[in-house]
Amino acid sequence: MAANQLAAETSPYLLQHKDNPVHWRAWGAAALAEAQAQAKPILLSVGYAACHWCHVMASESFENPAIAAVMNELYIPIKVDREERPDIDAIYQQALALMGEQGGWPLTMFLTPAGEPFWGGTYFPPTQRWGRPGFPEVLRGVAAHYQRDPDKIARNVQALTSGLAQQSAARPAEGEIAPELLDQIAERLAKNVDPIHGGFGQAPKFPSPSNLELLWRGWRRSGLALCRDRTLLTLDAMCQGGIYDHLGGGFARYSTDEQWLAPHFEKMLYDNAQLVSLLVLVWQETRSPLYAARIEETIGWVLREMRAPDGGFSSTVDADAEHEEGKFTVWSEAEIDQLLGSDAALFKAHYDVTAGGNWEGKTILNRRGRPALDHPAIETTLARCRATLFQARETRVHPGLDDKVLADWNGMMIGALAEAAQALERPEWLAAAAAAWGFVTTRMMPADDRLYHSWRGGRHHPGTLDDYAAMARAGLALHEATGEPAYLAQVERWVPVLERHFRDPAGGYFFTADDTEALIVRTKSVNDNAVPAGNGALVHVFARLWGITGEDVYRQALDAQIGAFAGEIERNFYPLGTFLNGIDFALRTVQITIVGTRDASDTKALLDAVNSVSLPNRLIQIVAATEMLPPTHPAAGKTRLNGVATAYVCIGATCSPPLSDPAALSAALSQS
Repeated sequence: MAANQLAAETSPYLLQHKDNPVHWRAWGAAALAEAQAQAKPILLSVGYAACHWCHVMASESFENPAIAAVMNELYIPIKVDREERPDIDAIYQQALALMGEQGGWPLTMFLTPAGEPFWGGTYFPPTQRWGRPGFPEVLRGVAAHYQRDPDKIARNVQALTSGLAQQSAARPAEGEIAPELLDQIAERLAKNVDPIHGGFGQAPKFPSPSNLELLWRGWRRSGLALCRDRTLLTLDAMCQGGIYDHLGGGFARYSTDEQWLAPHFEKMLYDNAQLVSLLVLVWQETRSPLYAARIEETIGWVLREMRAPDGGFSSTVDADAEHEEGKFTVWSEAEIDQLLGSDAALFKAHYDVTAGGNWEGKTILNRRGRPALDHPAIETTLARCRATLFQARETRVHPGLDDKVLADWNGMMIGALAEAAQALERPEWLAAAAAAWGFVTTRMMPADDRLYHSWRGGRHHPGTLDDYAAMARAGLALHEATGEPAYLAQVERWVPVLERHFRDPAGGYFFTADDTEALIVRTKSVNDNAVPAGNGALVHVFARLWGITGEDVYRQALDAQIGAFAGEIERNFYPLGTFLNGIDFALRTVQITIVGTRDASDTKALLDAVNSVSLPNRLIQIVAATEMLPPTHPAAGKTRLNGVATAYVCIGATCSPPLSDPAALSAALSQS
């Protein structure tokens, strides 16, 4: 047989491994059939193209002929791109968690020939190190155990598959969820934030934007000052830390330390989409110049480096360049001195540049030591210095770009661009969002309103629940920003697809469709992972659809969706940020109806007033006459005041008096 079958794939991650001496197969029926025919266990390796530790394990083990020979002899090795096949990754990450192990990538799982997990881990070194056994010893030990003790393997398989099935069971709760419970959760989360550096927990630290949004909602809903302060502390620290690319824009996936200094340098589209949305929401209240700059710079990076030729957005930028982590990003003091000349001392004082460096002898640019913005003249000089360094950095060998387009990640960025475009009055961002929407709904939606999950080089993979949920939120954001009915119509056409192909009769929605490849279990979860959970995002979608259309089918879907997973709150609320934020939206939607002409100056003045206030639960509708609203809408039948554009702010069945003065509208919204 050929040494490696990955050369026929289109995934950049799989193609990184096409020349390994490991006899990798791509996941599929043929690979599973081969394992069954040879009665060999499967060695499943899951990673992604931008993953630093995936590169480390590849160079240490998968490119080592001696270790590869052991893998080929004892196993059927299968390689999976977790971004291309999140359905596979979700199953085996859950299985590893059931073993009591911390998940992550690279994921290394040992399966029966039928694909059932019986043992696993993440990164393994080539020899014994850091208390971890060497990978060859692990390979031989697991294979021997598999052959010697089939009964114990069978028990492990049974326990894990039973656990996976139980995790997918719905956990309803009795009674309704009250706003007071959301306040209690927000306060408990706020107390878990690092009071010095911000962020949740110690090292490593992830941005956790859904939970930061939950804190911000607690502040806006109930005036919980600790929630506000811990949100701002965390955002300030990230925006000025080394996790942020101060030259090119954009946030890395996580920080390896508790101070947000040293990331693993890879940039993910989904992290940056969520952080842009959160920064917009917080900026609308604080008007922080720092947040405005980070929004603009991050979107600038996305449009400059992540936009595919026809409008979609690529997935990730690698952590490594020239096989060295961070080489593209870090600096020496000598380089700074040479490039900046007389401005070097000022820049070094602000960006933590020293002779010895702050990371492995080099410098990761950051402003943790001087986070406050300086005098405008100094900031102008620093901006000029950053531009000089950026141009010099552009001559370096760039990290790899994973240019496959993922529907769910694109949906998140489309929504973020639409929100930022309205708040900061940047129509070009809205145009970019519309172009990406067009890419996904043409190239990645061939017929019958069915979405693909990924697209690259003409190769597709079936859509998941997350794809439909994220794209539905994107469509509703575009509909609010533009008033175009086509966006709303498409979202409404996706709802029957979800009901037909993803609905679990016991409640909620499965991650995969009923007519896609059968895996060992159909997972169903409301827990956020690297991206917001589709089941959580659908709470937002159904609540918005009900508010916009007044159709009772969406109210019923909303109630059922909340009820299906409400019991999870008692077990562990930490991973439920998207779900809980959706409940907050549903409980206290602020419906803002502007009776007027969308492009007229008086309507625009009222819209500007709306965008001047941080309103996590806002739902804006601009109508020429309130007869266009559903009869159940609280503003139905209300009219313009004195012939000019007029706004009504409604919470529940109660609406404000007619508001045609932008200042009065802004005041009313602040009180809401």
